[in-house]
Amino acid sequence: MVVTKRILCLANSRKMQGRCVAGKELINDRPGSWIRPVSARTTGELSFTEICYAGGGEPQVLDIIDVPLLQHCPKHYQQENWLVDPTQRWTMVERFPVERLAELVDPPAPLWIDGYSSLRGKNDRMPVEKANTQTNSLKLVDAMDFEFNLDNYPRIRGCFTLAHDRHSLRVTDPVIEDLGRQSIERLSGRKACYLTISLGEPLRDKKDRNKEYVYKLIAAVIGWT
Repeated sequence: MVVTKRILCLANSRKMQGRCVAGKELINDRPGSWIRPVSARTTGELSFTEICYAGGGEPQVLDIIDVPLLQHCPKHYQQENWLVDPTQRWTMVERFPVERLAELVDPPAPLWIDGYSSLRGKNDRMPVEKANTQTNSLKLVDAMDFEFNLDNYPRIRGCFTLAHDRHSLRVTDPVIEDLGRQSIERLSGRKACYLTISLGEPLRDKKDRNKEYVYKLIAAVIGWT
């Protein structure tokens, strides 16, 4: 049975060869729970066809959209997952004013479990067994001192402080990636902005193939430019 959810898009990020869309459900114009529409593929990424609007184009951050969904399909820590109906197109309703984003910020708290860092990151991952103890995988945070790290460009990291801990996380926001290095450097510096943080799929450690980690990813940078 198809159910249509009205979602405020807070991320349309790169995932595998497709996209990961996520946002908060709007009920009577008020923000509710997070929803991540997913496909039936093993890792849940959406194709461009599956996220295409009826009139063409794809969701942008702060679009309010109606999304036809088949069923709730939580997966370990990704409790927000809902299976899309691939036979129906999504509908753009209107834009959400950026001035209201403060209403959507999740309560200030650590980003799940801190203390685990990759070679280039800071507090950017968790062992998969610890990630599986979590009951959510999406957060919208207010980052007052956000800045980019381009030391490993074209891979981009975002650095910020939250709950007194410094973080350096991989950015998977295609809007930022498409700006290019020179544009990012020209606009760079510590700024206040909103970040959509997502827990990605488990990945094996490159040095120790017996260990799997779940990475914290910046799926959207909102209001930075």
